[in-house]
Amino acid sequence: MTVLENVMEAPIQVLGLSKHDARERALKYLAKVGIDERAQGKYPVHLSGGQQQRVSIARALAMEPDVLLFDEPTSALDPELVGEVLRIMQQLAEEGKTMVVVTHEMGFARHVSSHVIFLHQGKIEEEGDPEQVFGNPQSPRLQQFLKGSLK
Repeated sequence: MTVLENVMEAPIQVLGLSKHDARERALKYLAKVGIDERAQGKYPVHLSGGQQQRVSIARALAMEPDVLLFDEPTSALDPELVGEVLRIMQQLAEEGKTMVVVTHEMGFARHVSSHVIFLHQGKIEEEGDPEQVFGNPQSPRLQQFLKGSLK
């Protein structure tokens, strides 16, 4: 499946959109994440990791969900590609999109989040607004973690 077909598939199969409507929706969200017309006809294997991740964001957006879930969206990316994905996510946050994000990108979490939960060994270690959690962490584990993360 090409990038465009990939983003169209779920709205057609799950939401029952016509191919025309699904195509319009897919084009809208691919443009939103910066995937140009040349890339839309390619197969995902021919895209960079950052482009692939942006296509996956467009695919999720095409379903027009109330909440987007991200599980380490930048963990498999080359360092130079991380910024392009984080910029898209920041833009979505600025537009008011609700997102639940699992990340080790602490600078991003601090500046984009409205609420932060720090987990350690599967349990909530600390939570609160970003300024409280990052600016005055109470948990020794979070303090140690942040020393290595926020330079």
